[in-house]
Amino acid sequence: MTSIQSVADFSRIHARERAGHTALVCRGQHTTYGELDTRASQVAQGLRGLGLGIQSRVGFLAKNDARYFEIILGCAKARMTIVGVNTRLATPEMRYVLDDARAEVLIVGREFYEIAEALEGELATVKTIVALDGDHPRWPAYAAWRDAQPAEDPLLTVDPEDDIQQLYTSGTTGHPKGVQITQGQWVRFAEAVLAAGWARYTPDDTIMVCMPVFHVAGANGGLLALMQGARVLVVADILPEEIFRLIPEYRVNYTLFVPAVILMLVSQPGVEQVDFSSLRCITYGASPIAESLLERAREVFGCEFIQLYGLTENLGGATYLPAEDHATGRNKLRSCGKPYPGAEIRIVDAGGRELPAGEVGEIAIRCGWLMKGYWQNAEATTAAIREGWFLSGDAGYLDDEGYLYIHDRIKDMIVSGGENVYPAEVENALFSHPDVADVAVIGVPDERWGEAVKAIVVARPDSGLTAEGLIAHARERIAGYKLPKSVDFVETLPRNPSGKVLRRELRRAYWEGHDRQVG
Repeated sequence: MTSIQSVADFSRIHARERAGHTALVCRGQHTTYGELDTRASQVAQGLRGLGLGIQSRVGFLAKNDARYFEIILGCAKARMTIVGVNTRLATPEMRYVLDDARAEVLIVGREFYEIAEALEGELATVKTIVALDGDHPRWPAYAAWRDAQPAEDPLLTVDPEDDIQQLYTSGTTGHPKGVQITQGQWVRFAEAVLAAGWARYTPDDTIMVCMPVFHVAGANGGLLALMQGARVLVVADILPEEIFRLIPEYRVNYTLFVPAVILMLVSQPGVEQVDFSSLRCITYGASPIAESLLERAREVFGCEFIQLYGLTENLGGATYLPAEDHATGRNKLRSCGKPYPGAEIRIVDAGGRELPAGEVGEIAIRCGWLMKGYWQNAEATTAAIREGWFLSGDAGYLDDEGYLYIHDRIKDMIVSGGENVYPAEVENALFSHPDVADVAVIGVPDERWGEAVKAIVVARPDSGLTAEGLIAHARERIAGYKLPKSVDFVETLPRNPSGKVLRRELRRAYWEGHDRQVG
């Protein structure tokens, strides 16, 4: 790590040391470290040739693709910032992200050409759209555009305060917030991960990345592997039969799954016949996992498991539960582990005072890789970071050994399949239906997704409103993963004297007999 000063060094160093070694595999196509470094330089030159200045924003809207990594490395070489757009967002939400980020270039995959065409005339700052997969009548084809550029590395002076990633996280007001991650923060995060020991790879290792690259899980997984010269297998779609084919074919050693994917995989017929012998470790996180599911997964995959807890605002790096703490008898499976080296966790009350072990309060995190802030949102940044401590919005406690346990949620955020869903945003979409008199949205237990979105609705008299009709109405306004999975109709909603809906009271009946956790 001593020679790495920026994310751009990941390909530079290994291109010198192992130019012919495979860096990336995707859809059967192999990219060597030498090719990766050359392409990153060409991307950097191409972006600069478009007139983009330092710290310009470059949007990326596509399924998982190996080319994402040459683009982010190219951005690093050009001192620019990549903005991964959540592919599951509704079209108006995508437009908001690109406009908020002030993206000047959008690189878009074939599956999203139609959406980009619909947005093309409406985007406030995007000047150039590049077709990642070519075959577009007006937009330049990515490969041709890239390969037409000089392969000379710009070798710009590194500024640790440069933003390298702008990751968008949902906001309680319904608008996503842009999380600014700098070059220096990424390098410090990588150092902490290596010190923790859960992602120490060699050039002989193969790491499978199937979590989306617009999330920290997908981007981190690929970059941490490339930093160490390993081989990265990029998976575009999470399909059980494809995962079962790729793991033995490429002798995958490490990967990360969210619990919903683990459940999907272990529930597949014939999973016992798949050769998982190459797997050494699966990391998991982003949402709750049942102990019974974890035990089943350990039997099926036959490898070690490590749990990770964190948020986009700290690159997902707050605590980790190592493999040895998953052993039977340790009684730590309900914990999400201890802080990374260089990170601190404390539990605070509503006044910000630190609480002793065993007492529940808000989880506050301090580390050297905490975000610079929320892009162009000083008010939200000030509310989230107090004297260097990031207030997570999650409630939990520390035991006498310093292990963190998530107890409940301070915010009303729902975590469904690793995606954050805020009730206010869903309620706004549902309330726009003329037959809705009142509505509240809560998270309820779900075996597959950890939590599912449920709407509790007061319909206008004699309206004939149905659950199906209401969900169809919302589908036109918000992303599919935010839609209610179910709708209950009631006569009134419980509220306190000031008119606030008593969500805890609404949740109580659904969570009886369940441990409500946050991942």
